[in-house]
Amino acid sequence: MSSTTELLKGAAELFPGEVVTQAHVRHLDLPAGAGRFALITLDNGLDHTKPTTFGPQSLANLNAAIDQVEKEASEGSITGVGLTGKPFIFAVGADLKGVELLSRHEDALAIGKGGHDVFRRLAGLAVPTFAYYNGAAMGGGVEVGLHCTYRTVSKALPAFSLPEVFLGLVPGWGGCALLPNLIGADRAVSVIIENSLNQNRQLKGAQVFELGIADALFEGADFLEQSLVWTAQVLNGSVAVERAEVDRGDAWDQAVARGRAIADSKVHGAAPAAYRALDIIAAAKDGDLGAGFDAEDRALADLIMGGELRSGIYAFNLVQKRAKRPAGAPDKNLARPVTKVGVVGAGLMASQLALLFLRRLEVPVVLTDIDQERVDKGVGYVHAEIEKLLAKGRVNQDKANRLKALVSGVLDKAEGFADADFIIEAVFEEIGVKQQVFAEVEAVAPAHAILATNTSSLSVTEMASKLKNPERVVGFHFFNPVAILPLLEIVRGEQTDDASLATAFGVARKLKKTAVLVKDAPAFVVNRILTRFMGEIQNVIDEGTPVEVAERAVEPLGLPMSPLVLLELVGPAIGLHVSETLNRAFPERFTVSRNLAAVVKAGKRGFYVHDSGAPVLDPEVAALLQQGDTVLTEEQTRDRVLDAVAQEIGLMLDEGVVAEAQDIDLCLITGAGWPFHLGGITPYLDREGVSQRVSGKPFLAQGVASVPA
Repeated sequence: MSSTTELLKGAAELFPGEVVTQAHVRHLDLPAGAGRFALITLDNGLDHTKPTTFGPQSLANLNAAIDQVEKEASEGSITGVGLTGKPFIFAVGADLKGVELLSRHEDALAIGKGGHDVFRRLAGLAVPTFAYYNGAAMGGGVEVGLHCTYRTVSKALPAFSLPEVFLGLVPGWGGCALLPNLIGADRAVSVIIENSLNQNRQLKGAQVFELGIADALFEGADFLEQSLVWTAQVLNGSVAVERAEVDRGDAWDQAVARGRAIADSKVHGAAPAAYRALDIIAAAKDGDLGAGFDAEDRALADLIMGGELRSGIYAFNLVQKRAKRPAGAPDKNLARPVTKVGVVGAGLMASQLALLFLRRLEVPVVLTDIDQERVDKGVGYVHAEIEKLLAKGRVNQDKANRLKALVSGVLDKAEGFADADFIIEAVFEEIGVKQQVFAEVEAVAPAHAILATNTSSLSVTEMASKLKNPERVVGFHFFNPVAILPLLEIVRGEQTDDASLATAFGVARKLKKTAVLVKDAPAFVVNRILTRFMGEIQNVIDEGTPVEVAERAVEPLGLPMSPLVLLELVGPAIGLHVSETLNRAFPERFTVSRNLAAVVKAGKRGFYVHDSGAPVLDPEVAALLQQGDTVLTEEQTRDRVLDAVAQEIGLMLDEGVVAEAQDIDLCLITGAGWPFHLGGITPYLDREGVSQRVSGKPFLAQGVASVPA
């Protein structure tokens, strides 16, 4: 028994839930006298929508298939070996369900070595090897193909990436060492670092070919057939594969430096995966693949045992699994059909909502507002956005015409809403205004219609309190920009009934949003946490800490933007309004910054100016600031901010604002863009000891987003 087989056999015991991938070998005669060919197909036996992954048993099966073709190659009975996947899916990498169960460094090291030992055998065969990327390929699915001599890719391939850095790993089965030696360091940095840290950006088939990762590009309909014809031409010498020479001079070092700058801008040194990957890419300049693979093994094992990966897997599971089964959601069979949508308001937010409902539900959508000019502007916005989709080829002319015909605007609510099933308001954030709007809508809407509010902080219960039928009012809080951020906080008022709630969740599913059930509490989840977070930053500034120190203090979290840049995006006036709302509800914890109030009163759009391209404190704002004489260090500021956030999360869980800490994290990831390497926030607070310091216990059980005990 080979050492690889023994290694994988031992590792298999650590992956009890592995969905095993088979590696089937079949033989065929290639055209044009290219001889007998062995084709290995990866298939996990499930339906075509389920991804093919690699765990120890799956690697062992591929290893056994390579045993067979290696013997045939050495005997001269085959002229080449190909590797492909089941229809639409090539392979999507390591079995993360097993990886998160690993609790020993030596076991993690064995997984890295096992993958390397199997994959590198493809490069060592006595005949050329070919990878046919026929469908989605990620992580180890990409890397197994990099070990082959040649690669083809389908034009229909929807997703191709090395997402490991996004999750807190490095491409550990050859990606860091092989890819820069194939396409150059700069392009490799784009794929491994830049794309990963930009929310796991995916490549399409044509891009894979343009980057030089694949040697040929074919249509999806007959991809394998065309790949085999091309393979025959390569083998008989009628096609010569030419690749650009890799620049191993200063360009390589500059690419690595660019990667470090990208990592610094995204994670500020707080998450190690990107930097470990860049170290391996830098060392790969001399082309020593053996040393590169060894470095990948070490990095993989170290990171598997680190908190960043555990948080990344935890976050991935939240987004891929928990998001699809919202905690506390009522029976979906109670949901009523929605065949027409009404939108109260025609401003920017209301117009974005109208566009979203129109595109996803494809039902009539009617907007209303206080005058015809506003109504026309709202409808015009929707029409203009549809025209943009048409220009980009995302809809055809017939669909564009159909969508534009479905949206309309009226001044009379009775005319617009008499047959609407779902009516959402997006008007001024003031309780009296919203109560009046709902009273007007209730008077003309059918009895079954859901009345939804997009409020960001006001009480849904109070909003419904003066209605005859408060049970049909539900909070439906979107995040801006509506088309991009996935989160939808669905708020149950005290009298909201199950049918209304079920209908709201049904609409959320059709809108393709991540819905989280939230108790009717001030500012709900995201805005409450962000307001406490930014409130502490503003507090330390008011007390005397320089703005730049307060901002730098939270850089180690690797957030998408600094607190004051986020405030600029939200709008200082809105930030002030939410802080005032929470101050009224919880005056002992939420303050109203005098300096923020001064900025709003002065009509400033934020604390910064961006004339140089980078944010610089606005001199006019600096002149407005009134500060005390208490100056904190970055570390002191960070501790204070994190303590405040941990306290607020603990109180929210005690109040039952959401079912579990997992929902807090899901909200922050999908509604505020907080990074996977934090796991949202609670795994980070646990890992850094903040939870224990503030509440005397962690938010999550050992092993949930950490190494098992």
